[in-house]
Amino acid sequence: MQGKVQDEKKFNRLIAIVSIVIPVVVAALFGVKLPNVEPLSFLPPIYAAINGLTAVLLLAAVWAIKNGNEKLHQNLMTTNIVLSLLFLVMYIAYHMTSDSTSYGGEGTIKYVYYFILITHIILSIALIPLVLRTYALAYLGKFEDHRALAKYTFPIWFYVAVTGVVVYLMISPYYAY
Repeated sequence: MQGKVQDEKKFNRLIAIVSIVIPVVVAALFGVKLPNVEPLSFLPPIYAAINGLTAVLLLAAVWAIKNGNEKLHQNLMTTNIVLSLLFLVMYIAYHMTSDSTSYGGEGTIKYVYYFILITHIILSIALIPLVLRTYALAYLGKFEDHRALAKYTFPIWFYVAVTGVVVYLMISPYYAY
């Protein structure tokens, strides 16, 4: 029992550090432009597709656990974490090699776009500790706590995944390819 408590404390410290470091590093790298590097303008549709795949796999993971397939659930959730990391690497690489694209819509749709974008960004930052903590609870075998936190983590993660696709679809006409 003592070992599990120590493991959980270690996980919590690591989760806190990662949850702070990732947004800070992403924000810092956003201001870095790599000189003499070809823009990676092909990446946005790829990372939008990764967001879409994540949304589908999140639904599949919920289906798997509701049908008692714990191993499939675990594999799907691990895949979603890997996809999220892959998305993050591509997102950073794109923004380090390409100029930001301004949204060109007018009127009400512009406000809708910015609402979706801002909520997507804020919730994606909040999602980092939620996903890591939810995953850690399962890893530690604290399944009741895992289920309780997953009830909050899942809808936020699903929203972030879906709105990632929506944001891409809304801004894609304004990309300079």
